[in-house]
Amino acid sequence: MAPLIALVAGTGLARLAGLAGVGALDGWHPALRVGLALMFVVTSVAHFAPPLRRDMIAMVPPTLPRPDLLVTATGVLELVGAVGLLAPTSARWAAAGLALLMMVMFPANVSAARRGVPFGGQPATPLGRRTAEQALYVAVALAISFGA
Repeated sequence: MAPLIALVAGTGLARLAGLAGVGALDGWHPALRVGLALMFVVTSVAHFAPPLRRDMIAMVPPTLPRPDLLVTATGVLELVGAVGLLAPTSARWAAAGLALLMMVMFPANVSAARRGVPFGGQPATPLGRRTAEQALYVAVALAISFGA
């Protein structure tokens, strides 16, 4: 739920800042970039923060090697992508890369839901909700990548 809140709140606050006169945030496209960047900063924290990192490693399908390395690599890619979203010259490429990353990581979410892997002390997120949220995040990234 925290990623969704970060996306919505970050986008809303950035849009309000644009309406208040911050030229770089004047429009929905730049506001979405800020919201998605904030969301990826929030999600990347889980890749490195000790109690959540353990849960992230457990989410990796058991058939994949070195889940710890995969969690670290995807966390770094999320942070790099978040920074890339904030620069207008790299935002489209960063958004496309993040959309691809989310699609590549989605099987881990499916595996975690099916195996009932808890996260942050909470029960596993049901697959339907995970899928809907992931579809929203990918859609936002694609809107940034292909938007004006």
